[in-house]
Amino acid sequence: MADLEAAVRKLRAAQAGVPRAEERAARLIAEARSRVDAARAELAEAIRAEAAAGARQVDIVAVTGYSRERIRQIVRDGEE
Repeated sequence: MADLEAAVRKLRAAQAGVPRAEERAARLIAEARSRVDAARAELAEAIRAEAAAGARQVDIVAVTGYSRERIRQIVRDGEE
């Protein structure tokens, strides 16, 4: 009977840990998404600066991997 009771306690302890793990995971995901947003904004500013300095669009495309249209959108959004 002791083994059964120990197994039940172990299961309940494991189940109790799930909500805490989910909360930690949600925080980690939110933090990672925030870092992505900040990096994306920084990249957009760098693209605008390069374009303003006279960099060719084809060179910006080669470095970033973005399409020509996406580069145009980023530069145009900075002009508003």
